Amino acid sequence: MTVPDGGVYGFLGPNGAGKSTIMRLIVGLLRPSAGTVSLFGENLAQRPRALLGQVGILIESHGLYEHLTGRENLLLACRLRGIDRRDIGRVLDAVAMHRAADRAVKTYSLGMKQRTALARALLGRPRLVVLDEPTNGLDPEGIMAMRDLIRELPARFGATVLLSSHLLGEVQEVADHIGLLRQGELVAEGPLRALSETEPLIAISTDRQAEARTALLALGLEEDRDSAEERLVFRMGRLTAAQINRSLVEGGFAVSALAQESRGLERLYRDKLGSQPSFEAHSVQENRP
Repeated sequence: MTVPDGGVYGFLGPNGAGKSTIMRLIVGLLRPSAGTVSLFGENLAQRPRALLGQVGILIESHGLYEHLTGRENLLLACRLRGIDRRDIGRVLDAVAMHRAADRAVKTYSLGMKQRTALARALLGRPRLVVLDEPTNGLDPEGIMAMRDLIRELPARFGATVLLSSHLLGEVQEVADHIGLLRQGELVAEGPLRALSETEPLIAISTDRQAEARTALLALGLEEDRDSAEERLVFRMGRLTAAQINRSLVEGGFAVSALAQESRGLERLYRDKLGSQPSFEAHSVQENRP
C-alpha cells in the first residue's frame, strides 16, 4: 500500500475488511506481525516518536472530554504533545469552531464534536492526517461540512490525507487516489480517474442474441456480469468497438445497438470486492448547535 504525498487517499472496503486495523498499524497502535510500516520514507519501528509526531489522527470516536470546552480539549492536546498553544486559534478557524470553542463539548452536536476532533488532529501542522470513517453517524449537513474540510486539507495545510470509509460515494467526492481492501488484502490501488476508466465494456443488441454471444466468446471476449439476454455486455479486451462491430456484421448479424461504456468505480468495487457498494451514510439523532 502506497499513499502518494500531497493528496487525499481513500481507503475503501466493506465493514470488517480490515480498514481500522490497518489504520491502527499505520499510527503505531498495533504492531505488524509481518512486514513494515514506513512513514515519510522511514521505518516506523525505528523512529516511532519522531515520525508519529508528524501525524494527525482521528480514529473511531472523537475522544474529547465532554466536561471541558472545545478550546480546553485543544489546550490539553497542546500540552501533552508540546505544541505551541497559539496554534489553537488557527485550527479552530480552519474547522469553523471558533464561535463555539468556549462551550462545553457535551453541548455540541456530533458534527461539532467531529470538527473539534479534526482541529485537534491538525495541531502542529502534521504532514499526514489519518481519518477513520470521519463521517460515521453524521447527518447530511455534517457530512457535507466534513467533506469540504477534508478536500481543503492538502492545498490549505499541506497535509496528505489517508481516509478510510465503507461509503463509495464519500470517497468519490474527496479522494484523488484509492485503495480497495477485501479481507485484509489490497486488491486494487491507483489514481481514482485511472481506476474508474479501466477495462471498458461494450453493450450489444442484435437480431440473434444467443448466437451473437457465442460469436463474441469465440473472439476471446469475456462476458460481464451485467450481461442479459436482451443486452449483451462484454469486456472489450484489446479489441476496438469498430473491430467488434465489423466481426458481427461479417458474421451475418444485424446489429441494432452497440455502445462502449466506462467500467466506473462502482463496477470495479463490485468486481474486486464481490459486493454492492454503499453510497449513503445513516445518520443518528444528535444535539443541534
